[in-house]
Amino acid sequence: MERVSYGVWPNCCRLANGQIEVVATTDVGPRIIRLAFLGGENEFAELPEMVMQTGGRAWHIYGGHRLWHSPEAMPRSYSPDDSPIEARTDGDTLRLIQPVEPQTGIQKEMAVALSPAEARVRVTHRLRNAGPWPVEMAAWALSVMAPGGFGIAPQSQRSVPHNLLPNRVLVLWPYTDPTDPRLMLGSRYLRLRQDPERGPIKVGLDVDAGWCAHARRGHLFLKRFAYQDGARYPDCGCSVEMYTNEAMLELETLGPLRTVAPGETIEHVEEWRLFRDVDVSDEGSVERNVLPLVEAVV
Repeated sequence: MERVSYGVWPNCCRLANGQIEVVATTDVGPRIIRLAFLGGENEFAELPEMVMQTGGRAWHIYGGHRLWHSPEAMPRSYSPDDSPIEARTDGDTLRLIQPVEPQTGIQKEMAVALSPAEARVRVTHRLRNAGPWPVEMAAWALSVMAPGGFGIAPQSQRSVPHNLLPNRVLVLWPYTDPTDPRLMLGSRYLRLRQDPERGPIKVGLDVDAGWCAHARRGHLFLKRFAYQDGARYPDCGCSVEMYTNEAMLELETLGPLRTVAPGETIEHVEEWRLFRDVDVSDEGSVERNVLPLVEAVV
């Protein structure tokens, strides 16, 4: 790890190996603001109109990867995260620790571990209840992806006796038009395309396969997580959600809902992989080119 400046963020921590680099700012957060092949374009969105708008009571979307607690609610979810955070190393892991949110009594932490040689990152998301009473919540990991790509999520293929009961969940937010051309619902996968000419749309699924991905300019960003069968997930049962607007696409995973006692901590782990030269032009290419990559990640 090294201390660097990145863009307008003067106080950052950089992790790098021979393939990729990860940059996290300590000026706000916890927030990972860059994930890229060495010398390459940021896979995460950078939103310069929002950068360094710190202070006050408003929440600002800076881009990058962040941690929230679900279910989404106003004002709880929009507690500002624009104050300096603590960064410490624990072996080969970088820990990004936010002060306790005064509005919620929740403390957020990301623990970031970069593989020594592979284009792989493990991000452990922690929410600690520092308040005086139990809180029902789920850890919610949101990656704000650079514009011009699309998200991919597999539909559940779980078997149901005699096919008499439903076997998957598809959730639409009130501002989502099911006929929107960005929403591509195939037989096995759902894809959501970012379009700079179109406004907000959001969808969610119960992804029991435990992965989702983002494709852009031949690169594939893959997120794996542990799906807990039988657990209760937020937003009518969603473990993966995708939101997009004119500026970016959010690729989001969620842990199960839990009642977290005072002093207790919950965790949600994502395993990230970054690949080059992956063709995902249609659903068939997802099956041919993405699924083998997913299955190869142990």
